[in-house]
Amino acid sequence: MFRKIFGFFKNKYIITILAFAIWMIAIDKNNMIAQYKLRKDLIDLRAKKIYYTKEIEKDKKEIYELNTNMKTLEKFAREKYLLKRDNEDIFLIVKE
Repeated sequence: MFRKIFGFFKNKYIITILAFAIWMIAIDKNNMIAQYKLRKDLIDLRAKKIYYTKEIEKDKKEIYELNTNMKTLEKFAREKYLLKRDNEDIFLIVKE
């Protein structure tokens, strides 16, 4: 049994192929493990790019609305910065 296995490893081509495979999978700077991690990072970055592109489009629409529609601008100022008109009082209700 062992002679068959060791006889298999006496072939110089098999030894070369095994050494090359081990080199490519684990030892080399651009090994398979590193390539897998880089591919995973690339997929994550592409997903983030899609998300941020959608967010930018949403913000562009909001900025356009704020620049063109005075009611939207007034609503934004009241909600975000608690601005008020001269004859109004603001009461903040804080839920605990």
